[in-house]
Amino acid sequence: MDSENNFNANNFNENNFNVNNNQTNPGNKFNFSKDNAFKKSSIKSSSGGFGKTVFVPFLSGIIGATLVVGACFGIPSIRNNLIKTSSVTSTVSSNSDGTTNLVNISDYSDTSVAVANKVLPSVVGITVNYQVNSIFGGSGTADASGSGIILTEDGYILTNNHVISSENSSYYTIATATGIKVNLYNDDQTYDATVIGTDPYTDLAVLKIDKTGLTPATLGDSTQAKVGEFVMAIGNPLNMDYSVTCGVISAVNREVESDGTTYQAIQTDAAINTGNSGGALVNAKGEVIGVNTLKLSGTGIEGIGFAIPISSTTSIVNQLIEYQTVKRPYIGITGSEVDETTATKYNIPKGVYVESVEKDSPAEKAGIQKADIITKIQGNQITSINELNRIKYTYNIGDTITLTLSRNGQEMDVQVTLVETPEETNEETNNNVTIQVPQNNDNNNPSIFDFFR
Repeated sequence: MDSENNFNANNFNENNFNVNNNQTNPGNKFNFSKDNAFKKSSIKSSSGGFGKTVFVPFLSGIIGATLVVGACFGIPSIRNNLIKTSSVTSTVSSNSDGTTNLVNISDYSDTSVAVANKVLPSVVGITVNYQVNSIFGGSGTADASGSGIILTEDGYILTNNHVISSENSSYYTIATATGIKVNLYNDDQTYDATVIGTDPYTDLAVLKIDKTGLTPATLGDSTQAKVGEFVMAIGNPLNMDYSVTCGVISAVNREVESDGTTYQAIQTDAAINTGNSGGALVNAKGEVIGVNTLKLSGTGIEGIGFAIPISSTTSIVNQLIEYQTVKRPYIGITGSEVDETTATKYNIPKGVYVESVEKDSPAEKAGIQKADIITKIQGNQITSINELNRIKYTYNIGDTITLTLSRNGQEMDVQVTLVETPEETNEETNNNVTIQVPQNNDNNNPSIFDFFR
């Protein structure tokens, strides 16, 4: 008895079996040819022959096994176990010649995880307790929170001065902090902190806890920071301990001013909120390159934060630990700004108008008088006390600098030998100009600098 059987295997093409790992749909596509069919041919075989007893069952087994494996690949968990790979997210980049490359971005995630694991043990939470007195006669206590960076194995911690300093308003007075507590990463115990030293000018402070075996942060070189570089902000925003946010460096050496103090800061778009003050801004190596300090906030504003470059803190921290204060050079004047409008109105040069000269100060010894206008320091044009201080602080106690004065319309240079700032005086001061931070009272005034405490 003759029978005719045929299976056309060409219609089952391996190209119709398509697994696309780039699809975001959890179920990967499988495209099978709709034409696959058994068709008759002229192949002949006798009853019990090789074709009927061996070849056809063999092909049927192959087809069945292929269908089973295909169905298994349609289930992600089974597919991953079979091919022993994890899901990888990729992006596509174009080459100049028109070809494309798949760029594996899993390294970005791995970097974030590695940096967080390295730096988290070096960041602390800080809680400050205050005595608050109301102008209406009431009193009570209040808490404020911030962050800090571990400097040494034996408990020295860097933070912002405004995290632990008192602030006043029109309705209440905050007395000196009555207690400062520090929380360590993965440690349920709370530690009492002692203030070693503070520096309002740079908004830095050093604390100390009685604890050893801590993990000091690795400090990087912030002078090498580059725009677009990956950064991570780590701290305790809104009492959410040890939060991590990522972003990039938006700008370096950005000049910002708050509460009368001008900062040369690193700008970042990493999310920073109240409580991040004193926390770490770190690079992809897990090195601290900044101390998170300010943010720009207001209606329609997002992702504009600022950090004090860590390289600028080294001398300050060392002096705070050694002397409990910062020894800065001193001239001995108070003054006010002569801006463009004032200069035009009174036909005088722009600069710093000398309001007073301290007795026995370097300024008095150099012959500086009240009503002089300081126009330059070491040849650099200035228009404010902040600019005068910033340049002056690049010199050391004992150095002699040149100030250019305008007196009764005549320009002259005087030589001033810098001395250590007296304890009762923090810096050259602005005597009669109130520097105000814009208040966000309406949508037409969109911004205000906020400390992160």
